[in-house]
Amino acid sequence: MNPRSTPLEVANRSKQLGGSVAILLGLAAAAALAFTVSLTGCAEPSNAKSLTPEAKVARGGYLATIGGCNDCHTPFIMGKNGPEPDMTRMLSGHPAGFEMPPAPNLGNGPWLWVGAATNTAFAGPWGVSFARNLTPDPATGLVIDEATFIRAMRTGKHYGAGRPINPPMPWMNYAKMTDEDLGALFAYLRSIPAVENEVPEPLPPSGAPLGNSEKM
Repeated sequence: MNPRSTPLEVANRSKQLGGSVAILLGLAAAAALAFTVSLTGCAEPSNAKSLTPEAKVARGGYLATIGGCNDCHTPFIMGKNGPEPDMTRMLSGHPAGFEMPPAPNLGNGPWLWVGAATNTAFAGPWGVSFARNLTPDPATGLVIDEATFIRAMRTGKHYGAGRPINPPMPWMNYAKMTDEDLGALFAYLRSIPAVENEVPEPLPPSGAPLGNSEKM
């Protein structure tokens, strides 16, 4: 038979229980606050407007890296471990001296598009596209201003108003970036070494060039 608790014992146990609950609630609140701070630091985009010019360029370089810009805009070469980007021609686009033969006829599939060994030329139902020169070379590179660059990424149009930006450029992903981050990416592209390299014009399925007037 359980002994009967006295009122004093009941009161003491209530105080102990209340203290334990308060401690647990305090620990839970502290953990929740730490988790929230952690998420805030990781998830919120950088406010590029408050960054120094150097920090803005650095953030743009980070975005270019995780965004895979080098995957298509830097020509690939065969290294000792397999294909790798040739960083001496970083972001200079499809090499001018690498003339591509006519794209193979893939019929109705299941193969629907192909890429060059350099990973800078691609053929599919849209025709043939060549990765553009994104370096600040004044004659052959990215010669648009920041506002036009952002408009192009938002609309998927060259100059923000010209022909569609061809596959495989994932402009629809970049369209989700903030204006600040797109501005940082543009600042980075303006800071890299200029490479003179005239990229061929894209070809529609007929094989006729689209023309210089629609080049970004």
